[in-house]
Amino acid sequence: MGHVFDPEVLAEIAKKGVGLPHDQMFRTIHAALYERYPKHIHPEIRWIFNNAGGAMGQMTLLHASLSEYLLFFGTPIGTEGHSGRYATHVWDFMMEGEMWCYVEGETQRTVYTPGEYAYLGKDKVKGYRIPDHGWMLEYARGPIPTMVPFGLADSVFSTVDYKCVLRTLWMYGSLVVKELMQGKV
Repeated sequence: MGHVFDPEVLAEIAKKGVGLPHDQMFRTIHAALYERYPKHIHPEIRWIFNNAGGAMGQMTLLHASLSEYLLFFGTPIGTEGHSGRYATHVWDFMMEGEMWCYVEGETQRTVYTPGEYAYLGKDKVKGYRIPDHGWMLEYARGPIPTMVPFGLADSVFSTVDYKCVLRTLWMYGSLVVKELMQGKV
Protein backbone atom coordinates (compact mmCIF):
# COMPACT_ATOMS: atom_id res chain seq x y z
CA MET A 1 0.00 0.00 0.00
CA GLY A 2 1.37 3.42 -0.98
CA HIS A 3 0.71 6.76 0.62
CA VAL A 4 -2.78 7.19 2.04
CA PHE A 5 -2.87 10.96 2.44
CA ASP A 6 -3.02 13.67 -0.21
CA PRO A 7 -1.50 17.02 0.88
CA GLU A 8 -4.06 18.97 -1.17
CA VAL A 9 -6.94 17.20 0.57
CA LEU A 10 -5.29 17.77 3.96
CA ALA A 11 -4.94 21.49 3.18
CA GLU A 12 -8.67 21.74 2.47
CA ILE A 13 -9.58 19.79 5.59
CA ALA A 14 -7.32 21.98 7.77
CA LYS A 15 -9.11 25.08 6.45
CA LYS A 16 -12.40 23.77 7.87
CA GLY A 17 -11.16 24.62 11.36
CA VAL A 18 -9.86 28.13 10.66
CA GLY A 19 -11.61 30.72 12.81
CA LEU A 20 -13.31 28.24 15.13
CA PRO A 21 -12.78 28.08 18.93
CA HIS A 22 -9.97 25.64 19.85
CA ASP A 23 -12.01 22.64 20.92
CA GLN A 24 -14.35 22.99 17.95
CA MET A 25 -11.39 23.54 15.58
CA PHE A 26 -9.72 20.28 16.62
CA ARG A 27 -13.00 18.32 16.66
CA THR A 28 -14.06 19.62 13.23
CA ILE A 29 -10.76 18.76 11.55
CA HIS A 30 -10.47 15.42 13.34
CA ALA A 31 -14.02 14.47 12.29
CA ALA A 32 -13.35 15.45 8.66
CA LEU A 33 -10.12 13.42 8.64
CA TYR A 34 -11.88 10.44 10.21
CA GLU A 35 -14.67 10.65 7.63
CA ARG A 36 -12.21 10.87 4.71
CA TYR A 37 -9.69 8.28 6.02
CA PRO A 38 -11.69 6.13 8.49
CA LYS A 39 -9.29 3.18 8.66
CA HIS A 40 -6.23 5.36 9.17
CA ILE A 41 -7.15 8.05 11.72
CA HIS A 42 -6.85 7.39 15.45
CA PRO A 43 -10.28 7.97 17.01
CA GLU A 44 -8.98 9.89 20.05
CA ILE A 45 -7.06 13.12 20.56
CA ARG A 46 -4.36 12.59 23.21
CA TRP A 47 -1.93 15.46 23.77
CA ILE A 48 1.75 14.80 24.52
CA PHE A 49 4.45 17.41 25.16
CA ASN A 50 7.12 17.49 22.46
CA ASN A 51 10.58 19.07 22.68
CA ALA A 52 12.55 18.97 19.43
CA GLY A 53 15.15 21.24 17.88
CA GLY A 54 14.95 23.60 20.84
CA ALA A 55 11.21 24.19 20.43
CA MET A 56 8.53 23.04 22.84
CA GLY A 57 4.93 22.37 21.97
CA GLN A 58 2.40 19.62 22.22
CA MET A 59 1.18 17.13 19.69
CA THR A 60 -1.37 14.44 19.20
CA LEU A 61 -0.72 11.68 16.70
CA LEU A 62 -3.65 11.13 14.37
CA HIS A 63 -1.90 8.62 12.10
CA ALA A 64 1.48 6.93 12.23
CA SER A 65 3.02 4.35 9.96
CA LEU A 66 6.49 3.62 8.66
CA SER A 67 5.93 5.92 5.66
CA GLU A 68 3.59 8.69 6.90
CA TYR A 69 2.46 10.55 9.97
CA LEU A 70 -0.29 13.06 10.60
CA LEU A 71 -0.59 15.06 13.81
CA PHE A 72 -1.80 18.24 15.43
CA PHE A 73 1.06 20.37 16.77
CA GLY A 74 1.16 23.71 18.46
CA THR A 75 1.57 25.88 21.49
CA PRO A 76 -0.57 28.43 23.34
CA ILE A 77 2.51 30.49 24.38
CA GLY A 78 4.88 30.52 21.39
CA THR A 79 8.16 28.75 20.70
CA GLU A 80 11.02 28.65 18.19
CA GLY A 81 13.65 26.24 17.00
CA HIS A 82 15.30 24.18 14.29
CA SER A 83 13.12 22.15 11.93
CA GLY A 84 15.46 19.17 11.68
CA ARG A 85 16.81 17.79 8.41
CA TYR A 86 15.09 14.65 7.19
CA ALA A 87 14.82 12.21 4.32
CA THR A 88 11.10 13.06 4.33
CA HIS A 89 8.76 15.76 3.07
CA VAL A 90 6.83 17.77 5.69
CA TRP A 91 3.75 19.98 5.28
CA ASP A 92 2.52 22.27 8.09
CA PHE A 93 -1.08 23.40 7.50
CA MET A 94 -1.71 26.43 9.72
CA MET A 95 -5.05 26.44 11.52
CA GLU A 96 -4.50 29.26 14.02
CA GLY A 97 -1.79 31.82 14.82
CA GLU A 98 1.33 32.41 12.77
CA MET A 99 4.51 30.52 11.96
CA TRP A 100 7.57 32.44 10.82
CA CYS A 101 10.21 30.55 8.79
CA TYR A 102 13.51 31.13 7.05
CA VAL A 103 15.99 28.90 5.27
CA GLU A 104 19.76 29.22 5.02
CA GLY A 105 20.69 32.28 3.02
CA GLU A 106 17.37 34.07 3.47
CA THR A 107 17.51 37.38 5.30
CA GLN A 108 13.74 37.90 5.44
CA ARG A 109 11.19 35.67 7.11
CA THR A 110 8.20 34.06 5.44
CA VAL A 111 5.02 34.29 7.50
CA TYR A 112 2.39 31.55 7.32
CA THR A 113 -1.11 32.31 8.60
CA PRO A 114 -4.32 30.27 9.01
CA GLY A 115 -5.34 28.58 5.78
CA GLU A 116 -1.77 28.58 4.43
CA TYR A 117 0.88 25.90 4.62
CA ALA A 118 4.64 25.64 4.87
CA TYR A 119 6.48 22.89 3.01
CA LEU A 120 9.86 21.46 4.03
CA GLY A 121 11.40 19.35 1.30
CA LYS A 122 13.53 16.27 1.67
CA ASP A 123 17.01 17.07 3.08
CA LYS A 124 16.04 20.74 3.64
CA VAL A 125 16.18 22.66 6.91
CA LYS A 126 14.71 25.86 8.32
CA GLY A 127 14.43 27.94 11.42
CA TYR A 128 10.90 28.54 12.60
CA ARG A 129 9.06 30.52 15.21
CA ILE A 130 5.51 30.55 16.48
CA PRO A 131 5.61 34.08 17.93
CA ASP A 132 2.61 34.05 20.27
CA HIS A 133 0.54 30.92 19.73
CA GLY A 134 -0.12 28.63 16.82
CA TRP A 135 -1.71 25.35 15.86
CA MET A 136 -1.18 23.28 12.75
CA LEU A 137 -1.97 19.99 11.13
CA GLU A 138 1.40 18.46 10.26
CA TYR A 139 1.90 15.75 7.64
CA ALA A 140 5.14 13.93 6.84
CA ARG A 141 5.82 11.46 4.05
CA GLY A 142 8.93 9.30 3.72
CA PRO A 143 11.00 7.06 6.04
CA ILE A 144 9.35 8.21 9.30
CA PRO A 145 11.52 6.13 11.69
CA THR A 146 14.52 8.24 10.60
CA MET A 147 12.78 11.27 12.16
CA VAL A 148 12.35 9.71 15.61
CA PRO A 149 15.84 10.51 16.99
CA PHE A 150 15.39 14.25 16.30
CA GLY A 151 11.87 14.19 17.71
CA LEU A 152 12.98 12.64 21.00
CA ALA A 153 16.59 13.84 21.52
CA ASP A 154 15.69 17.00 23.47
CA SER A 155 13.40 15.02 25.77
CA VAL A 156 16.06 12.36 26.35
CA PHE A 157 19.15 14.55 26.74
CA SER A 158 17.89 18.00 27.74
CA THR A 159 14.53 17.99 29.53
CA VAL A 160 15.02 14.37 30.70
CA ASP A 161 11.27 13.86 30.35
CA TYR A 162 11.19 10.11 29.97
CA LYS A 163 7.43 9.97 30.57
CA CYS A 164 6.86 11.94 27.34
CA VAL A 165 9.43 9.80 25.52
CA LEU A 166 7.68 6.60 26.58
CA ARG A 167 4.20 7.96 25.79
CA THR A 168 5.40 9.10 22.34
CA LEU A 169 7.07 5.76 21.56
CA TRP A 170 4.04 3.80 22.81
CA MET A 171 1.60 5.87 20.77
CA TYR A 172 3.75 5.80 17.62
CA GLY A 173 4.46 2.07 17.98
CA SER A 174 0.84 1.09 18.56
CA LEU A 175 -0.35 3.11 15.54
CA VAL A 176 2.40 1.60 13.33
CA VAL A 177 1.39 -1.92 14.37
CA LYS A 178 -2.28 -1.10 13.61
CA GLU A 179 -1.30 0.11 10.14
CA LEU A 180 0.96 -2.89 9.47
CA MET A 181 -1.94 -5.20 10.37
CA GLN A 182 -3.95 -3.45 7.65
CA GLY A 183 -1.14 -3.92 5.11
CA LYS A 184 0.03 -0.29 5.31
CA VAL A 185 3.77 0.26 5.58
